[in-house]
Amino acid sequence: MIAQIVVALSIGFVWIFRFDNIVKEFNQYGLSNLTRTIVGALKIVLSTLLIAGIWYPSLVLVPALFMAFLMCCAQYFHFKVNNSWYKHAPSLLLLLLCLFIAAVSLKGIQ
Repeated sequence: MIAQIVVALSIGFVWIFRFDNIVKEFNQYGLSNLTRTIVGALKIVLSTLLIAGIWYPSLVLVPALFMAFLMCCAQYFHFKVNNSWYKHAPSLLLLLLCLFIAAVSLKGIQ
């Protein structure tokens, strides 16, 4: 549950309060505004589902896996533009947390 809250709040903070940084990064990666908008909307929806999953655990697995996929994509683009490890760290940490959330969720289903 704590991991779900950390992921959701981190995504919300970055995509709401640090949006200017997101715009710069997506431009650096050569991605369109439409792509940025879709990714942002998807991350906000997935974060909301992770929070809702506190009360409805059946909602957790799919959003955690989709968020992990998006974090893998973020890692790819960080490597593509040769960003420093300092830039890789947040999405790598969130990727690991999402995989942890998915694993715990799977264990709860069995």
